[in-house]
Amino acid sequence: MDFNMKKLASDAGIFFTRAVQFTEEKFGQAEKTELDAHFENLLARADSTKNWTEKILRQTEVLLQPNPRPRCQFLANSARVEEFLYEKLDRKVPSRVTNGELLAQYMSEAANELGPETPYGKTLIKVGETEKRLGAAERDFIHSASINFLTPLRNFLEGDWRTISKERRILQNRRLDLDASKARLKKAKAAEAKAALWSDEVDKAEQELRVAQTEFDRQAEVTRLLLEGISSTHVNHLRCLQEFVESQATYYAQCYRHMLDLQKQLGSTQGVIFPGTFVGNTEPASSPLSSASLATAAATIPVVPTVVGMSSTGEAAISLDDVAPPASGTRKARVLYDYEAGDSSELALLADELITVYSLPGMDPDWLIGERGNRKGKVPVTYLELLS
Repeated sequence: MDFNMKKLASDAGIFFTRAVQFTEEKFGQAEKTELDAHFENLLARADSTKNWTEKILRQTEVLLQPNPRPRCQFLANSARVEEFLYEKLDRKVPSRVTNGELLAQYMSEAANELGPETPYGKTLIKVGETEKRLGAAERDFIHSASINFLTPLRNFLEGDWRTISKERRILQNRRLDLDASKARLKKAKAAEAKAALWSDEVDKAEQELRVAQTEFDRQAEVTRLLLEGISSTHVNHLRCLQEFVESQATYYAQCYRHMLDLQKQLGSTQGVIFPGTFVGNTEPASSPLSSASLATAAATIPVVPTVVGMSSTGEAAISLDDVAPPASGTRKARVLYDYEAGDSSELALLADELITVYSLPGMDPDWLIGERGNRKGKVPVTYLELLS
């Protein structure tokens, strides 16, 4: 009991001494041991790494789990808490229905109730199927990003950074002890100059200073090594960032393919759904895909329109050299958007130009033969407005 009381009294005395030293430093009444410039740079770099890691982590969580409506905040927070608990228990988080999959479910139910054989019902089903695929792709992306990007960032903040913070606090205490020892030695020497009786106090203060200096130097080295490890943290986060970009690129590539396929499906059935009109009769508010974006996508995403030429019946593809326009059935068409030819059998298009188009027996209904001057090639129907 006496030992515990003495220890508590000693700890209280140390705390009081540090508090006095800290306060006097703030008011400029005591000297402070300054760290070297390299050490200060390491501290600043570590602080910046921690602050930006927190911001990037939070914003990535918002990106992966958007919450535009305030009333959903509680549900979103509950979901994050659940994920945290599963992670701590080292158990797999149960997969949830994504917003796209939920939208797909609503569209499917609406189609069944409003009539799956009606034009609207058929379109709801087609769009719903695509939304379901988009939702599945989104879930895969979120899972990949969480494992390969968010988890390493959290591990740094909850592991390495806590260790660094702990050692920095110890270093701060060691510095306060060192400066308090310097102050006591200075006072003892001043008293010794007045009376030789204080020589014992000087010896004691010098001994305390040597111990404090040793402990400070040792702790400074430990802290320095941890701070220099921030460079390794940057390398690790760089690798995680590259994996995040790759998973995001894969996700958007999948979305592009699904939406391009849906656009083709809706374009090929539009004339059936709306008799007497043709694809592109109504000018869209904006081009869904510019020539630049198509060119970029074609260079990076292995997406090719449905094989054109003859339908998939085993017949040979059309040879453009042997193609001649039919005696009747040619039409004029205005190009809605720029189109980059995918290969030598296709015809590149420029928005607003007029071309002659016609179809041949057995062709894919999503494509026509287009002619401009002495050039001809296959062109996608969805990029045209057929003129009467």
